[in-house]
Amino acid sequence: MKKVYLALSVLGTILPNIFVVIESYKTQNYLLYTKPLDTFNGMFANNISSAFIIDLLFIVALFLIWSYRESKKYDIKNMIPIWIYTFAFGIAGGLPLFLYFRERKKHIITNNWSKSQ
Repeated sequence: MKKVYLALSVLGTILPNIFVVIESYKTQNYLLYTKPLDTFNGMFANNISSAFIIDLLFIVALFLIWSYRESKKYDIKNMIPIWIYTFAFGIAGGLPLFLYFRERKKHIITNNWSKSQ
């Protein structure tokens, strides 16, 4: 599963950010961060985009809480870079990236446990 999560992280970063690059080029609003008011107005331009952005923000908040708990459970260090990655490039890349690290840690724990038996 680790390879699948890593591949999904790459795809989840590239695919949505194709549109970010296009928009950055057209508006000079690089990564949608250099003109935050324009980004905010675009996110809430109509009811459809507002529904999607509220859903997305809810999922990101849920991911932060869940990944924090899981990082404690599996003793995953340095969650801050994964969260920054998520905010910079999106949950579609950040979530599978976290799942990759979680699977890697689970694999290490399982191997260490089986060696000690």
